[in-house]
Amino acid sequence: MNAKAIARLGIPGSLVARAGVMVGEARRAGVAADDVRRILTGLVATPETFGADPHFGPLAAALAELRATESAAIATLRPRDEPVPWRQWGTDIDPAAVAQMEAAMRLPVAVAGALMPDAHVGYGLPIGGVLATEQAVVPYAVGVDIACRMKLSVLDLPPEWLDTQADRLTAALEAETRFGVGAEFGRNDGVTRSRPREHPVLDEDWCVSPVTQRFRDRARLQLGTSGSGNHFVEFGTFSVAADEAGTLGLAAGTYLALLSHSGSRGTGAAVCEHYSRIALDRCRDLPPSMRHLGWLPLDSAPGREYWAAMSLMGRYAAANHACIHRHVAEHLGARVILDVENHHNFAWQEEHLVDGVRRAVVVHRKGATPAAAGVLGIIPGSMATPGYLVRGRGVAASLDSASHGAGRRMSRTKARQSYRWKDVRAALAAGGVRLISAGLDEAPFAYKDIASVMAAQADLVHTTARFDPRLVKMAPDGEQPED
Repeated sequence: MNAKAIARLGIPGSLVARAGVMVGEARRAGVAADDVRRILTGLVATPETFGADPHFGPLAAALAELRATESAAIATLRPRDEPVPWRQWGTDIDPAAVAQMEAAMRLPVAVAGALMPDAHVGYGLPIGGVLATEQAVVPYAVGVDIACRMKLSVLDLPPEWLDTQADRLTAALEAETRFGVGAEFGRNDGVTRSRPREHPVLDEDWCVSPVTQRFRDRARLQLGTSGSGNHFVEFGTFSVAADEAGTLGLAAGTYLALLSHSGSRGTGAAVCEHYSRIALDRCRDLPPSMRHLGWLPLDSAPGREYWAAMSLMGRYAAANHACIHRHVAEHLGARVILDVENHHNFAWQEEHLVDGVRRAVVVHRKGATPAAAGVLGIIPGSMATPGYLVRGRGVAASLDSASHGAGRRMSRTKARQSYRWKDVRAALAAGGVRLISAGLDEAPFAYKDIASVMAAQADLVHTTARFDPRLVKMAPDGEQPED
């Protein structure tokens, strides 16, 4: 019985995937197809009478809970007449992104917000948007690429290698990373058959959601890959100033470092798609301007499932980066002497001061870096401009957040229409950057000025070190963006 057949019996779309898993298990246990249809038909009519069914009891309970929460939620979907307080950093922000933020602040579950200086338009919440809610999670406020993150490894190799051993560094990236929408290890790449990467994250419970259960095998093959869009793996110089010497456990000077940016790949996107659809269906009475801001109560079955799946995707994204950095370092025979990483598409349960009262909230940072007092984070620029290792100042009005990068100043389509490769290559050559692969839509001119972005948030973070890209690898031109 396929998903369409299950849906025709009256199972809500948000439960079809879970029902499909249970149907498969029941059939393998010897339950006839006609009996499965009979049980599901009765379960849709009166789910409370099927709670003890050995195969479909959990589905009955979930359907009963869904109906109860939907009934209770109807009266709570009306947007606020006025937005809750929020603050903006920076002025070079698309008015459409500001309008998205304003709409998010009118959600009934919203309690506070902030907009970072790299902000631009996204689905529902703008990229660079920070949203605090009360006991609710908004899938599109986390983002499609759940747990997209940064990782920096400073290596014990001489920085002169960027000039004298560039081919060797390039070979390490080519051998130990994979880019593109369907990028995987463990399949024939046209030349050799690579082996899947290994990491303890694959031994965790992937049955926390029917989506993660279904996608585990794909996640195994995509472990250690970077996908497409603005994701990258690059070598560059890491500069520590004299007044920061010792704060990072490093002496002042210049080092060779590896920097990567990517997330949870196809599995994370599938989790977002599945639970966003549930949230949008649940909140379908929201006005068009808030259409993609549907939320899931944390005490609901889909809310608990999404949170567990999102958390797993956080650990999986971290494992992706761990594999990339470990294998590149081993390929070069290098040792890591500093390791820093952070999410920037995620939701956290935190305590913040709201209306003068310290309270527990869910903080969504969609393209925003955690910046609590003393917390290290990485804010990249573009393929031709520097990035920064920063330490958060813990500003309450920003919900302990900062930007996640320079931020786009134009769309991918406009970038492809506006620039030519000769312009990009000239800019890269001027900065001493060697480009292995990338799309024209990632041209450095498509991004805001990172210096201006950092100046706009000087009250949010303190810069501790600088990374200058020198050897850059991204998905080849023409790949569908996944960021």
